Amino acid sequence: MRPGAWGGVAALTAALWLGTPAAHAGRACAEPQALKPQTIASALGLATRTLNALDASGAKVVMLARAGQDLSKYGLRYSHFGWAYRQDDGQGGHVWRVLQKLNQCGTAEAAIYRQGLGEFFLDDLWQYEAAWVVPKAQVQEQLLALLANEQRAVQLQHKAYSMVSYVWGLKYQQSNQWAIETLALAMTPSADDRWGRPQAQSWLREQGYQPGVLNIGALTRLGARVSAANVAFDDHPNEKRFSDRIETVTVDSVFTWMIRAGLADAPVVTLR
Repeated sequence: MRPGAWGGVAALTAALWLGTPAAHAGRACAEPQALKPQTIASALGLATRTLNALDASGAKVVMLARAGQDLSKYGLRYSHFGWAYRQDDGQGGHVWRVLQKLNQCGTAEAAIYRQGLGEFFLDDLWQYEAAWVVPKAQVQEQLLALLANEQRAVQLQHKAYSMVSYVWGLKYQQSNQWAIETLALAMTPSADDRWGRPQAQSWLREQGYQPGVLNIGALTRLGARVSAANVAFDDHPNEKRFSDRIETVTVDSVFTWMIRAGLADAPVVTLR
């Protein structure tokens, strides 16, 4: 048994039973409900399998994704990702933590959360599976230094949230958008505290990032905007919005880009 393994599983169990904030990413929010035993068991099982696989990978930081809602009609498999990183537990072992951006349910705002693997998967998922890519060693080192820094890790956080925020816009910021903008910050050692989202987006463009394109018609857009505070389309350029092209940051597009850009050279690993 590896050092800290039992502690890791115990921490997962505690996190699951203690519950999580009323915040989500990648899907609309509903009224809080009591957790079903099957939901807890499925989340715990997925978290434990992910813990074991991450330990076996030898990685220090991974881009970890989950399937929070069914996006198959848009050709997408996963809805949300965060940065999972290995942290010493001070007792000769380690734990895995996830830094991610989550939307406060029923509002147009979001915040950054640092959670365990159990909490990451305890979100009434569409499919109980995980996927990740392992960044190259130098990228991991730079990400790890930033993720451990409380102030720097939230430097690019923008409170105003839309689930489908425009990839090159500044009015809103969705969860995956914050994550790759934060990657840009980590990869720019010369960045100071004045370095912001415009600079991050410039870096992403230079590295060839291409957003996901969702084909969302006018009636769907109108219905979503009227019924959900966490969905807005008014930051998208008119010529794209009125041609039903919604360009936003998707997990699938980031997976593809990181490998193509040479930022990650390991294949996506999926757990079912």
